[in-house]
Amino acid sequence: MTAATAGSGTAGGGPLAGVRVVELGGIGPGPFAAMLLGDLGADVVRVDRPGGAGSGLDAEADIVNRNKRSVLIDLKSPDAAGLVLGLAARADVLIEGFRPGVAERLGVGPEPCLARNPRLVYGRMTGWGQDGPLAPRAGHDIGYLALTGALAMTGPAEGPPVAPANLLGDYAGGSLYLVTGVLAALHAARSSGRGQVVDAAIVDGVAHLSTLIHGLLAAGAWQDRRAANLLDGGCPYYGVYATADGGHMAVGALEPRFYAEFTRLLGLDEAERDTADREDPARWPALRARIAARFATRTRAEWAQVFDGSDACVEPVLTLGEAPDHPHLAARGTFTEHGGIRQPAPAPRFSATPAAIRRPPALPGADAEAVARDWDLPELKTQGGEDR
Repeated sequence: MTAATAGSGTAGGGPLAGVRVVELGGIGPGPFAAMLLGDLGADVVRVDRPGGAGSGLDAEADIVNRNKRSVLIDLKSPDAAGLVLGLAARADVLIEGFRPGVAERLGVGPEPCLARNPRLVYGRMTGWGQDGPLAPRAGHDIGYLALTGALAMTGPAEGPPVAPANLLGDYAGGSLYLVTGVLAALHAARSSGRGQVVDAAIVDGVAHLSTLIHGLLAAGAWQDRRAANLLDGGCPYYGVYATADGGHMAVGALEPRFYAEFTRLLGLDEAERDTADREDPARWPALRARIAARFATRTRAEWAQVFDGSDACVEPVLTLGEAPDHPHLAARGTFTEHGGIRQPAPAPRFSATPAAIRRPPALPGADAEAVARDWDLPELKTQGGEDR
């Protein structure tokens, strides 16, 4: 792998210190994947286009661009391909999220990049993949979930499915699979000297995430409808209940001993705690009604206190604003503050090479001079922006 040079943005280490990544700027899962690599210590250079093509946030607040540096390149300009190929020649990884064929038309597809740098890992992030009938079509997270069957599993039995923001498709099925593929390909390149193309499609990743469910379905242990199964809200001791103040409590008391603790602390009497109710799905609606009635008698805070310190597997449902202040998350430093913005800390954790937030969100073009110096590409100095 390319050795990091002084001032290359890798101070503070991390397990990927010394790895150079080029991100062809876009939105969604590609930038998040690049952020994760940056959190782990890689020197990530984001190629932004003049006029922007980002999330719509002010650059200072777009924390998905933390731990990156930025240069401005108009990918449609005559000299753009040469500049990107120069970066690719010095990089270990390149990430792009264009529709299939766009990178090739711009002259920065896998063939010329790998010709310049045979060890390069070329990561491609799309929703539909590089081939197949839908490959050239536009799409978004909710559509990818819809076609893979994942969306049909979310939400209550009555009414439409519920979209889980863009966490399941863009980031779980997309970004994390791209990063997994990139790291695997980097490992292979270290031993073989050969790079390769990583085709990460959100539809493939989301489908892969549902492997257990498909196994249960094949075994007759999963019903292909919402809120009818052990893990989709159909089970009364694995679900969410409203409290007296409009809050909610999440119950995950699957195992018998946890269920016994849950029903005891909930205050169900011996008859209401009949284990036959637990085992017989036909009796689940009645059990759910009894549990719901109990939760409706107290506030979320009161129930949180009741279950605090127990193995009942019951937790309050917190909002995004409340979560960082929960004592457990605060004690672990799950959230941190950097540049005046509270945000999730890098994950996972490493005992010898800890990850860190080393840089605030990259400002478009702000790092041209530093990247030109560190990557030995003097022509980048003319691409705009003020160095930081």
